[in-house]
Amino acid sequence: MNKPIAILTGSLLIVGLMIYWMAINERSVSRSRLALPSRTDAQPTENENSTTEVILLCAASNQAAIEAIRKQYEAECGRRVSVQYGNSQSLLSQLEVSKRGDLFLPADDSFMEFAQEKGLIAERLPVASMQVGLAVAKGNPKQIKALSDLTREDVRLVQAAPEAAAVGRITKIHLEKLGKWEGLKHATEAFRSTVSEVATDVILGAADVGIVYDAVLYPFPELEFVQVEEFSKAVSQVSIGVSRGAENSPAALHFARYVTAMDRGLQVYREQGFSVGQGDVWEDVPDLTIYAGSMLRPAIEDSIIEFEKREGVKVSRSYNGCGILVAQMKAGQIPDAYFACDKEFMSQVTDVFPEATTVSQNELVILVPKGNPNKITSLRDLTMPGLRVGIGHEKQCAMGWITQNTLRESGIQNELMANVTVQTPTGDMLVNQLRTGSLDAAVAYLSNAAGAAQYLDAIQIKGISCSTAEQPWGVAKTSKFPLLADRLFKRICSEESQEIFIAEGFRWNRGEKVSNQPKFVSPAAAIPTDQP
Repeated sequence: MNKPIAILTGSLLIVGLMIYWMAINERSVSRSRLALPSRTDAQPTENENSTTEVILLCAASNQAAIEAIRKQYEAECGRRVSVQYGNSQSLLSQLEVSKRGDLFLPADDSFMEFAQEKGLIAERLPVASMQVGLAVAKGNPKQIKALSDLTREDVRLVQAAPEAAAVGRITKIHLEKLGKWEGLKHATEAFRSTVSEVATDVILGAADVGIVYDAVLYPFPELEFVQVEEFSKAVSQVSIGVSRGAENSPAALHFARYVTAMDRGLQVYREQGFSVGQGDVWEDVPDLTIYAGSMLRPAIEDSIIEFEKREGVKVSRSYNGCGILVAQMKAGQIPDAYFACDKEFMSQVTDVFPEATTVSQNELVILVPKGNPNKITSLRDLTMPGLRVGIGHEKQCAMGWITQNTLRESGIQNELMANVTVQTPTGDMLVNQLRTGSLDAAVAYLSNAAGAAQYLDAIQIKGISCSTAEQPWGVAKTSKFPLLADRLFKRICSEESQEIFIAEGFRWNRGEKVSNQPKFVSPAAAIPTDQP
């Protein structure tokens, strides 16, 4: 072989080996990519949460407080927050048009409500409130003490534009109600796009007075605030909202929780003259404790899991018979929230949960094996000799307590109890014993049978009002995380959650929206049980 041919052959061999190696490597890379979850499917890791830069769209009126909080947060938590300041209307428009922004903090909740109506906001956390009034130079050289002074010829007035800034909008709304807007409008020398610009005009001497929020004057010692009667009810509530389009909701909610924490962000707000309410205690990853009746587990478990993922928090839940849960609470084990099987078992701990909201209803039924082999049609049929009947334990669960009330009202309590072979703290235990053939019938909740419709029939108990249980939700007055618990409650009350409740045999019973009958209704459920 001559030299040119040898060189050509060697070159071709090298090229071939390189192509083969690249192909093998590409297949290896492809397999690696297939093994990884997609970005849209994967949950952000803790490292991603800490390195993600959260974008906040914030009203200029809150700049001094938010800047102090941002610096403190970045130093303490090692996370980054980018803030864009402006008037509330332009920030709302930006959020709607560009969809860029993880958090939205307008100067008044009316803008937050607009954002929610447009479907832009998923969560809303209360922050503080601000009072509308007048800003004048220190010492009040023009002796401006009333709204009528603003129309004097020797007074130069500036205010924020109603179509742009929250304070301008609130000013116009309140003065229109009093019939004083037009006169003040004509007396105004200039309208500014933000309340901060109004304050700056007074500082620079370009105006004698401006209409502002009280908290805006905190960083300006050369100004003082004057309250006037006409603005006594002109108060703006401030909230921070989490965008539905947030790229990393746990990271966004992490900063939102910091801002609204009573020992972090709210402390700064209070120091700067805002009025603040009760916030949560700050914890990097809070652990919210929930007690719930066992029957509620299939209705709320998925919602809790989704809540944990979105919030980046932990929810420790304890499911059990409500009698057992109440005993634990009376022994001093207090959860942040309690979801009771019936209002009777909430009333026993009203000292811990002074306020409770009824969420759903669940009715007692007679459960029998599929096909109803013993031809049971009523409570009285459960007194047949030799029948093995299971019920809930009266002291351990709401189901047992309601069952005894139902039996007493039916007038057959003693006769039926003679056939009771087992009393359990949960309805699921009764379902399991029915499926294994240990029982011929059981009195339990309809929801207990929702997942076993192929094995069991349900027979309605009609004519006895006390056979329906109502499930209330309450937050402990000692909870460190009342806002977090409230957001979980809102998740449980979402439309998606309502569908789960109905599918699991509950009736939805909160607010104006009341659901239809539960979806699980077996043929036997159409058989009424008459009172004897």
